[in-house]
Amino acid sequence: MNLTISGHHLEVTPALREYVLTKLDRVTRHFDQVVDINVLLSVEKLKEKERRQKAEVTLHVKGRDIFVENTHEDLYAAIDQLMDKLDRQVCRHKDKLQDHHHASVKRIDTMPT
Repeated sequence: MNLTISGHHLEVTPALREYVLTKLDRVTRHFDQVVDINVLLSVEKLKEKERRQKAEVTLHVKGRDIFVENTHEDLYAAIDQLMDKLDRQVCRHKDKLQDHHHASVKRIDTMPT
């Protein structure tokens, strides 16, 4: 699994890197067939009052790319909400992979009595 954590208008500190890694453990615990993860943390400087922290994740699994983004005033809160969304999407993708078999119709044997 390749992991890339980068920052845009932001320096990725070791504390941020460790926080993202601990949150990603939950996702990789649910689904272990992850090929590549790209995390982008950025700060949008619109106005002084409206500084938005943005977190994006592109998760590449076999046969599909999952992209999730979230913005919040606090970067840690944005990462928390982002990982919740990502976890739901990964679980949904895993269910789709496992639930592709249809329930078989049981054959009714009519035996004369």
